[in-house]
Amino acid sequence: MALRIRMTRIGAKKKPYYRIVVADIRSPRDGRIIEQIGTYNPKLKDHKVVLQEEKLKKWLKQGAVPSLTVRSFLKAKGIEGNS
Repeated sequence: MALRIRMTRIGAKKKPYYRIVVADIRSPRDGRIIEQIGTYNPKLKDHKVVLQEEKLKKWLKQGAVPSLTVRSFLKAKGIEGNS
């Protein structure tokens, strides 16, 4: 099973809020997830990204591939993701 670390939207109209989740690569954006590992709020001034690093590292070791957006969050936090 191919896994992807990506974002799923849970915010209301014009008030976006995202969860950073681990999901099967074939599932839709807001579909079934395996585990939530963080959040992202683009409406805050500093674009608040909160990650549970232990869970994130566990999934990266198991072969989960971060999306391009999540990979940029990881680079900003100084965490090595899969290239």
